[in-house]
Amino acid sequence: MMNPKNSNTNEYLKTKVLTASPEQLQLMLYDGAIRFCEQARVAIENQQIEESYNFISKAEKIVMELCLSMKEDIAPDTCTNMRRLYMFCYDRLVHANMKKDLNALNESLEILTHIRETWILLMEKLRQERSSQPQTVAACQSTDDLQSLEIGATINFEG
Repeated sequence: MMNPKNSNTNEYLKTKVLTASPEQLQLMLYDGAIRFCEQARVAIENQQIEESYNFISKAEKIVMELCLSMKEDIAPDTCTNMRRLYMFCYDRLVHANMKKDLNALNESLEILTHIRETWILLMEKLRQERSSQPQTVAACQSTDDLQSLEIGATINFEG
């Protein structure tokens, strides 16, 4: 029998994901990876081996998704650098999972937390840029105009 509270939580999460912007989805991935790392740390400290394995495995999957979902055609150099950072985190998570090494886990957690904080700053910058553009969507006369607007926002966001 399904717990009604879990069902409501799952529906809420599903709605949140389906209505989120790409920037918000990225933030949700960072939040998830960080949360799983923190839960794994507690599990390792309490010598709950299976739980720590499950939490770190979830964090590993998120980091790999972050690594594989980058759009290299927009900013190849940035993507290369981020991929290296993600792969370093992934490597440290694998090590932490195999050896139950809190230092390796904390290294990944620190990097992911820093990336998340940076991402929030970039989201705020993008929000400010979008809000300073006067009625840009209404002024678009074709989908080509809208596409160039989105590309411009992406370039400004990356820069």
